[in-house]
Amino acid sequence: MGEFIDFIGNNLADFWTYTGFANATVGHLVMILVGLFFIYLAVAREFEPMLLIPIGFGMLIGNIPFNMEAGLQVGIYEEGSVLNILYQGVTSGWYPPLIFLGIGAMTDFSALISNPKLMLIGAAAQFGIFGAYMIALALGFDPMQAGAIGIIGGADGPTAIFLSSKLAPNLMGAIAVSAYSYMALVPVIQPPIMRLLTTKKERLIRMQPPRVVSHTEKVMFPIIGLLLTCFLVPSGLPLLGMLFFGNLLKESGVTRRLAETARGPLIDTITILLGLTVGASTQASEFLTFDSVLIFGLGALSFIIATASGVIFVKIFNLILPKSKKINPLIGNAGVSAVPDSARISQVIGLEYDPTNYLLMHAMGPNVAGVIGSAVAAGILLGFLM
Repeated sequence: MGEFIDFIGNNLADFWTYTGFANATVGHLVMILVGLFFIYLAVAREFEPMLLIPIGFGMLIGNIPFNMEAGLQVGIYEEGSVLNILYQGVTSGWYPPLIFLGIGAMTDFSALISNPKLMLIGAAAQFGIFGAYMIALALGFDPMQAGAIGIIGGADGPTAIFLSSKLAPNLMGAIAVSAYSYMALVPVIQPPIMRLLTTKKERLIRMQPPRVVSHTEKVMFPIIGLLLTCFLVPSGLPLLGMLFFGNLLKESGVTRRLAETARGPLIDTITILLGLTVGASTQASEFLTFDSVLIFGLGALSFIIATASGVIFVKIFNLILPKSKKINPLIGNAGVSAVPDSARISQVIGLEYDPTNYLLMHAMGPNVAGVIGSAVAAGILLGFLM
């Protein structure tokens, strides 16, 4: 009987060493709380639920403690585990181009086609990327790491993941979570900057209604856009090629089923896998470092610079535009590529000062230009740094 009790006791003791309770650290608990906070923001505040719920739940999955020496092959960093195989879509850069395919298939570029000068606002907002790049260099990050960190300012999660997978794989978790976090916090971060940098008179500017764009123009735009951007920056081809291909599927009018698949089931599936694995990659032992804290700080700074650059550019641009063609600087924030959230913020702030001044269609111009701009910026950084 005593031997049996000893046997059961030893088995229970061995079992205990495999449990999360025995292997938990303060870091695991901190990251679990962060994951719960992300889920709270998504459910209670409706901040980007399509992103924050997969990422937040992924943080819970990635920070369930287990015995690393047991060879269980359940962790995302364990070769051959299911999570590790799914995570290869992030580390190898497979998921971001597929996300861009879906974005292209759901994006209407009419506002940009009807008023091409709005593309300049999307270009101006990319100053946030290069500003953060220079600051990161000054803080001691090497050029490749600084380039991957700077892209956060584009407010484009897939682009941030794609670039960091090439330039700084060891920082990818912090960069991806930072990029998606600031995308979700667009309604919190951007309005104070927009109010600070504009006057009441500027906020009341009414823009001319956009002209009607023909079907031919819509079909030609992705073809011309691909040739112009990718001849200039061939290294951006995986993202830009898929973006414009998806848009051609939408606008051609003869590939409706393919466009619906790209903007529906495909992008939803990839978003789930990408969000879950990015969240799981925040394993406490890999994620809770001083560099991660710096990356979050630089990401916020990059995003602020990008928003301010777009608004300030419009103010300067208005100095040379005739009165009838002036641009409301409240759409300058939309130059970051958080589609369509930053464009919605332009609309919301504009309606606060004039309930009849609808800026959404105008803001969509620089917003979709920002998507193209961030991909071009990523291609430039990739071309220079690789």
